[in-house]
Amino acid sequence: MNKKKIINDPVYGFISIPSDLVFDLIEHPYFQRLRYIKQLGMTHLVYPGALHTRFHHALGAMHLMSTAYETLCNKGIHITPEEKEGLTIAILLHDIGHGPFSHALEQTIVEEIDHEDISILLMNKLNEVFNGKLTLAISIFKGTYHKNFLHQLVSSQLDMDRMDYLNRDSFFTGVSEGVISSDRIIKMLNVKDNGIAVEEKGIYSIEKFLISRRLMYWQVYLHKTVIAAEQLLCKIFKRSRELALEGKRFLVTPALSYFLENVIGKDEFMSNSKHLDTFALLDDTDVMAAVKIWADSDDFVLKTLCHNLINRKLFHVDITADKPDEQFVKQLTANAVKHYNISQHEAEYFVFTDSIRNNAYNKGDGNIHILMKDGSIKDITLASDNSNLEALSKTVRKYILCYSKDLL
Repeated sequence: MNKKKIINDPVYGFISIPSDLVFDLIEHPYFQRLRYIKQLGMTHLVYPGALHTRFHHALGAMHLMSTAYETLCNKGIHITPEEKEGLTIAILLHDIGHGPFSHALEQTIVEEIDHEDISILLMNKLNEVFNGKLTLAISIFKGTYHKNFLHQLVSSQLDMDRMDYLNRDSFFTGVSEGVISSDRIIKMLNVKDNGIAVEEKGIYSIEKFLISRRLMYWQVYLHKTVIAAEQLLCKIFKRSRELALEGKRFLVTPALSYFLENVIGKDEFMSNSKHLDTFALLDDTDVMAAVKIWADSDDFVLKTLCHNLINRKLFHVDITADKPDEQFVKQLTANAVKHYNISQHEAEYFVFTDSIRNNAYNKGDGNIHILMKDGSIKDITLASDNSNLEALSKTVRKYILCYSKDLL
């Protein structure tokens, strides 16, 4: 069987599968599951085109990685064929641990655990299946391999993951502010002191990259209506689990039922392979099928929340620099109790607060280094003459108040 396939990607054109091992990994059920997990959670309720998947994204990041290591090799950086394959596998599998609706339900289905942790667990299982052939890729992914610059290509503030998701998310949402010059950025990459650096002539492309990332967060990832939809989905899952733990049984898929009826923390998840095996069966379809069933639930809260999601009757969201007024929140909660004839506890599913953060560039966390013409290294915020970049390195925190629109 010929495994040197090409895939037609709407963003980059043709993407080549470089080896038999990579082909077999793509064919594995763990990776095929990503076809059924949307990249941007509930964002399609705001931008209808945002229906692309983690499968798309992983292949796109793999394509950019091949361009990156060929660029470095052409500049005299020694990367062995084994390291190239390790890099390819590391970036291909970097998001394999995502659950249904990506970040929307992260740390909700399994508490206190990030998708990166689950990715490593799944990589380890795949390494057993493929007789240790993923050992180098896992080492690169975890940052334990001695060539640190390889890890930075997979996971840093200027990695192939971020470059692809900005390209891809802007393409499918139609938000042009997210478009970056990924080809030029990659061509400007070099290695200095075992770390990735960008040649000085690429500095303006990096400025555009950071500004685009900030704009995409406010305009897409943290869009108030996206927040409303994802908060609604989280409340649905929280309510269904609350009822399940009280003994209510739902007609849902066995995998989803497993996580509804068991509250599993990080330590428990990491130590029991049954949890991982069951998690690997979950995707968006499990959740949406359940939401459609629960829309006819005899529980008023669950029924109403599911009906609202299906019919896009989303929460109203106020985003402010200061915490919401406590008296206003109490009044809204009292309105919910009266309007829906429910308890104070149940009203908190219809009125609640939270916070969001936006940090385009985190100084000190794997800084983006600029390789100056004299051979010295400078952080992007020091090398750039754009004073706005210093502001981008500060975390912006805002508060949100969500409530049903019929409570005013």
